[in-house]
Amino acid sequence: MADTRDMYMAHAGLRREFRLLPGLIRSVAPGDIRRAEVVGAHAALVCAVLHQHHEGEDLLLWPKLVERGGAEAAAIVPTMEQQHQAIEDGHTEVTGLLGGWRSTGQGGEALADAFERLTAALVEHMALEEEQILPLVEKHLTAKEWHQLAEHGKAVTPKKVMALVFGMAMYEGDPEVVKAVLALAPLPVRLLVPAMARRQYAAHAKRVHGTATPPRIGA
Repeated sequence: MADTRDMYMAHAGLRREFRLLPGLIRSVAPGDIRRAEVVGAHAALVCAVLHQHHEGEDLLLWPKLVERGGAEAAAIVPTMEQQHQAIEDGHTEVTGLLGGWRSTGQGGEALADAFERLTAALVEHMALEEEQILPLVEKHLTAKEWHQLAEHGKAVTPKKVMALVFGMAMYEGDPEVVKAVLALAPLPVRLLVPAMARRQYAAHAKRVHGTATPPRIGA
């Protein structure tokens, strides 16, 4: 059956990056377009990762749980869908503000406030998902079906950022979980990707956060 440990790892990465974003945005001096572009590009990346992550759940997870999970799934999946819609509304708000801030360095406080609202909704949703959905997944989905979520993410993630996105997730991940995620990949991928992903995230984090080792606050 499904091994959901990779979802906890993905959630930790999202929690960390979204929790750090409001402070990053507020640290940019008004009118500092160069720094606004660096932080803004990072914000756009994590927003895209979140959108793709939830898109995969909407397409591949909720229907299977509703079909197989009986009363337990019927009691929680509608709440998950409602939370996804609220998060998508927040995503639309921040992405609507992001372009102007990246190009002018103005409006950072409104953008940071919007990210705080989105982050609060996201953190609440992921906690509930970990508490109630993942145990259902482990009972009702096969490993192959669960792997389809990862395949969806891979298919919609641009290749040029794929290693970076993986490094962002594995930064707080258990090495055994990282190994399990790559278990079906060819041997060269299993050997090379972890080191490549780690290097790319370290370089990215230094540029964005000012350190290759930002606070581990994903829990």
